Amino acid sequence: MKVGVFDSGVGGQSVAQAIARAIPELDIELREDKGNLPYGNKSPEELLRLTTPIFTEMVEAGCSVIVVACNTVTTTIISELRKVITVPLIGMEPMVKPAAEMTKSNVIAVCATPATLASGRYSWLKQTYAAQTNVLEPDCSDWAFMIETNQVDRTKIIDRIESVLAEGVDVIVLGCTHYHWIEQEIKDICQDRATVLQPEGPVIAELTRVLAQLS
Repeated sequence: MKVGVFDSGVGGQSVAQAIARAIPELDIELREDKGNLPYGNKSPEELLRLTTPIFTEMVEAGCSVIVVACNTVTTTIISELRKVITVPLIGMEPMVKPAAEMTKSNVIAVCATPATLASGRYSWLKQTYAAQTNVLEPDCSDWAFMIETNQVDRTKIIDRIESVLAEGVDVIVLGCTHYHWIEQEIKDICQDRATVLQPEGPVIAELTRVLAQLS
């Protein structure tokens, strides 16, 4: 069975590799839109205009399910995409709920793009699952471009992570698949001071469930 994976850039490669390790029998079709990077500063209308033709092409190429490996697209326009795309879409969004359940300090951090942080879906996640939790949102607006262009500035990463650790954060949510490429670096900075969460595991579990329904 063919499964599509979409992201604006290299973040999708991390997700596709994780899926391939977990379900090696799948035929995975990875699509990116590097020509329109970054996605994190675009409006929902622009995102919908850019992604609809790509998702349509993936369906036409035989994808039975598409993993939307982009928090920005998931949190802003997945409902609109589901109205026009004829196969199941599995989104990736910031893991606010598990972070709020896990924290002992009652302070968590969400590292995400400006579009994700401004989305209605992200606001709903916070209101529903973290209303009693202090949610910090460090400025990571340049991280996706930094990672995409292979110009990772460790000093910037240390500065952002240390700033939230200093405020008592004990769970850090990676709300952009680009950030998966610096996950280990962030863990090394945190050491034993904070847990780092990203959604590849839960997404693979949901994909397995959807594939079982389709087979």
